[in-house]
Amino acid sequence: MKLGKLLVALAGLALSFGVAGQAQAAEAGPVKIGVYLPLTGQNAFGGQLELEGVRLAHKEMPTVLGRPVDLVVVDNKSDKVEAANAVKRLVERDKVVALIGTYGSSLAMAGAEVAEKAKVPGVGTSCTNPLVTQGKKYYFRACFIDPYQGAAAATYAYETLGFKKAAVLMDMTNDYAVGLSSFFTRSFKKLGGEVVANLKYSSGDQDFTAQLTELIAKKPDIVFMPAYFAEGAIIMKQARELGAKFRLMGADAMDNPDTLKLGGKAAEGFLHTTFPYDPQMPNMSAEAKRFTEAWKAAYPEKETNVNGALGYNTYFLIIDAIKRANSAKPEAIATALAETKNLPTALGSLTINKTHDAEMPVGIIEYKGGKRVYVGEVTPK
Repeated sequence: MKLGKLLVALAGLALSFGVAGQAQAAEAGPVKIGVYLPLTGQNAFGGQLELEGVRLAHKEMPTVLGRPVDLVVVDNKSDKVEAANAVKRLVERDKVVALIGTYGSSLAMAGAEVAEKAKVPGVGTSCTNPLVTQGKKYYFRACFIDPYQGAAAATYAYETLGFKKAAVLMDMTNDYAVGLSSFFTRSFKKLGGEVVANLKYSSGDQDFTAQLTELIAKKPDIVFMPAYFAEGAIIMKQARELGAKFRLMGADAMDNPDTLKLGGKAAEGFLHTTFPYDPQMPNMSAEAKRFTEAWKAAYPEKETNVNGALGYNTYFLIIDAIKRANSAKPEAIATALAETKNLPTALGSLTINKTHDAEMPVGIIEYKGGKRVYVGEVTPK
């Protein structure tokens, strides 16, 4: 009996050592970070650039806490259902400890719901709708939000350009455009300006003559149109053909190389807000220089861009949180992300505020002489 008890005890001891050994091995194994971005579908252009930025950052810093970092990449196919399924797969099957994604607010909202229930922290790359992080404990973003961007556009128009009369032309079927238009209008009026018209169109429209004719009659100094680049270019051309004298201003969805290609001469003088990075920006920070040089070395055939910088930033934001937490456990990473303050990045000093959104300056682009020119930054009032 004594021998039997001894054997049982030894077996139990061996089992406990085995379990402990497995736990230690897991702790010493790779840190898995999930990436869900639109690599196909209508948002693939932005998603692919952001993935290149993530991979560039991973190449620079492939380990954390002495452990290798494994990127697990899933295409959300520019679809909300696919985005939710991608996050579900990453947290349940791949056991990632954090998530990067995504380009597109509607995609991020779908993914964030799944991440929140799983209690796995996620950081959005360029999803600017306030609802992405609203009420979330585990979801964050590495970009500013639409109210902040809309207020910045109004501040630049009113204070820097000195315009007192504005109008709005928006896609009434697009939440992004509706939200930004509302925030611009509210801020411009608060600053003391007058909004003389608020006109609408629908996604896919090709003829804006009626709206533009009415805008010309109202004689605003500037028209804010938070369109996507294809429709925005059509509006520019038709406005100039009709002899419009007002300036046109858009938001970050216009920050695309095709804006100038499609707009041509009609893009002259066009302005839009963007994230605070440009390869030609004056007084470039050390972090922005590092990103620029690394991008040129890794992708010599492609121009550096804001989307790449956002993907690059998001990876380092998570790595910084893991380091400060001294842990790769999801709960610890989420806590550290919420405490991020004044982190130097390629897009300027970044702080995560109480609503889990990034606070940073807003960049301004102007098209001059057939070129896209970064003219400075503005902090909204």
